[in-house]
Amino acid sequence: MTPPFRADHVGSLLRPPRLLDARTKHATGEIGADELRAIEDDAIRDVVRMQRDVGLRSATDGEFRRTAWHMDFIYRLGGIHPTDDKIQVHFRNADGELDFESAALAVDAPIRLTETIFGDDFTFLDAAVGPDVTAKLTIPSPSMVHYRGGRAAIDPAVYPDEDQFWTDLSAAYAEQVRRVHALGCRYLQLDDTSLAYLNDPDQRRLLADRGDDAEHQHLRYIRQINAAIADRPAGLRVTTHMCRGNFRSSWAAEGGYDFVAEALFSELAVDGFFLEFDDERSGGFAPLRFVPPGKMVVLGLVTTKRGTLESKDTLKRRIDEAAKHVPLEQICLSPQCGFSSTVEGNVLTYDEQVAKLRLIVETAAEVWG
Repeated sequence: MTPPFRADHVGSLLRPPRLLDARTKHATGEIGADELRAIEDDAIRDVVRMQRDVGLRSATDGEFRRTAWHMDFIYRLGGIHPTDDKIQVHFRNADGELDFESAALAVDAPIRLTETIFGDDFTFLDAAVGPDVTAKLTIPSPSMVHYRGGRAAIDPAVYPDEDQFWTDLSAAYAEQVRRVHALGCRYLQLDDTSLAYLNDPDQRRLLADRGDDAEHQHLRYIRQINAAIADRPAGLRVTTHMCRGNFRSSWAAEGGYDFVAEALFSELAVDGFFLEFDDERSGGFAPLRFVPPGKMVVLGLVTTKRGTLESKDTLKRRIDEAAKHVPLEQICLSPQCGFSSTVEGNVLTYDEQVAKLRLIVETAAEVWG
């Protein structure tokens, strides 16, 4: 198979204690950038070995060099900068509520690609995986640049016409896609919470309150992702991952994929969809009826939000349920999200993480052979 594989995973993995300690020391000036990178290199070699050992055919660097899955990329696009303002995202979990805070962004110059973002990181990963495993690069989708602030984050003196903003943003992404392919990337994932958030009426209300067209925003996002990958080189497989938030085992949105499903699955020109289906807040499988032939659906049935291990029988039963809406040969299996979308990580242990990845591999082998 080409990616996505029958047993796959989203991307981020729990940071080891030595790496977390090194990041703290680097932040306080106790160690330099070269020493931090050497520690990151060692941690990535170890986590690649783990992914291979459990039987995965794809491997990421765990996003070990990032603080968060999205902003480390977005702030490196030319024309986009952090501001002194703060964005708060309200999260909740089974035990209560908490907030994630980060710097807001401003689009204060024409958007452009000034470097191959994560280029050196991918080159290191590709060398580390060896010939029997496919290196997977994860980056935030173009939608995430807009969803963070909407029209209010875009300087009208730079972009009086929002259409030009979208044209430049998709062009920058298209160039990023071309460049990472030239480095050897054959498996690229565009991570996108916005298309899942928009299924939640509360999230649509928040967008409407700030002046965005919440009822049609997903259609614009689909068009712009398609523009970014329209001219992708032959041999590059592109997937997208859509979840409802993942911060310290908490989530920000709820609801099935019904609101966006028909346009999303029939129009988004990716090769596969990583979808969150680990509990009731993710809705049912009925929206999968819109997935066309040839597109892969990676069912995120194994939760990363807690360490309790799912049973194979339960996973197989849920795969059978999904297969009533999309053919079994178009289905794969993965965790519902990353294990550490931000540097803090989710509330489970390294051994529990490994057990879940091994369970996915074993279950996939029993279902598909």
